[in-house]
Amino acid sequence: MAEVREFALPDLGEGLTEAEIVRWLVSVGDVVAVDQPVVEVETAKAMVEVPCPYGGVVTARFGEEGAEIPVGAPLVTVAVGASAVPAGGPAAAAPAEARADAPADTSEKSGNVLVGYGTGAPAARRRRVRPANGVPVPPPAAPAPEPAAPAAPAPEPAAPVAAGRPAAPVDIRPADGPVPVISPLVRRLAREHGVDLRQVAGSGPRGLILRADVERAVAAARVEPAPAAATAVSAPAPAAHGERIPLRGLRGTVADKLSTSRREIPDATCWVDADATELLAARRAMNAAGPKISLLALLARICTAALARFPELNATVDTAAREIVRLPEVHLGFAAQTDRGLVVPVIRDAHTRGAAGLSEEIARLTESARAGRLTPAELTGGTFTLNNYGVFGVDGSTPIINHPEAAMLGVGRITPRPWVHEGELAVRQVVQLSFTFDHRVCDGGTAGGFLRYVADCVEHPAVLLRTL
Repeated sequence: MAEVREFALPDLGEGLTEAEIVRWLVSVGDVVAVDQPVVEVETAKAMVEVPCPYGGVVTARFGEEGAEIPVGAPLVTVAVGASAVPAGGPAAAAPAEARADAPADTSEKSGNVLVGYGTGAPAARRRRVRPANGVPVPPPAAPAPEPAAPAAPAPEPAAPVAAGRPAAPVDIRPADGPVPVISPLVRRLAREHGVDLRQVAGSGPRGLILRADVERAVAAARVEPAPAAATAVSAPAPAAHGERIPLRGLRGTVADKLSTSRREIPDATCWVDADATELLAARRAMNAAGPKISLLALLARICTAALARFPELNATVDTAAREIVRLPEVHLGFAAQTDRGLVVPVIRDAHTRGAAGLSEEIARLTESARAGRLTPAELTGGTFTLNNYGVFGVDGSTPIINHPEAAMLGVGRITPRPWVHEGELAVRQVVQLSFTFDHRVCDGGTAGGFLRYVADCVEHPAVLLRTL
């Protein structure tokens, strides 16, 4: 007898609460093996192929390609067992509300451990609240069919769930007790802004309250009602025309982070032109003697040397405690433009790597970024960012700091320009360096000293020998 199991979108880590379905890798009726990827999703951090911990026949899919679903929402149902053959195609899948939680089959062990889906012996699963006539019902002590409802006229049979489309959301909020939210962060956000969660309509599956629901409630509370007289005479605002592009996924995360940076960080920028002729000559000599080293790797090595001299810039600000936190390790981020948009991969412990090691890691992370294979861990935790916007053919920029970091070094294009060299006018390879910093962590003297040291290393690479 086949047993139908539901596989929900797992917690993909790093605090991510939702993902967008990019591409289904299976169809209803396909046979899948344990840990076979069934769907490709895009989170705010990266593209991820999600493996299913069950083996059997896919009986239903939930969500169309391009749809955004929260963590915990159903992805697929799988009929597990030797005779797992869908009798009626997609319509034969039972609705999620009608299925009982089944214990994990210890004979089918998942090697790819997902949050909420373990390996070997079954782990305790989160209690599901199943509504029956609007009243929450606790789960049974042992796997058994749901008890029949009290005697009442039999309801009309529900239409079968179409493949790829979840059933209509059912509100699972109890009359009293805790209100279901997508994560504790959402509950804290509501508490900080004085939002009563019982007055918030959840847009998630079965009435689950998402972060966006709380943010809408906060925004609505800030809008003061207009006077009655003004309301009576005001004409409705004309509808905006043009293409609308949702701010979600990576683009939405970038927008939120940049907005937070501009809102919280009092940044300032200084810049200087530097003669990079000697740096380019040093790179040519290195590449002639061994494995090739990128220019970005040399600039990264200069950054780590400068941060060793000015550690106050490798920091973050704890606004709640009103403290500056200086960080012991340098996790160096570098901006990389991809087809999905701008991402900032992070080189862990960059201060422990030489130019060759930095060049190898930059190449690896850049390739992963362009292929969309970066993990959330490789996109978070940076303490300082290097931004080479010279690849776009521009000389200067005033970039926005990568919150919650305290500084960013920007590098423009290197071009031949007239330059006074050793008292004579000559054509030299000149680059503009810009440095944007959080004015709370240091004053202009420290920022200027950092930038001047970087420029000196660019003009005279031998200066770095003192730190090697």
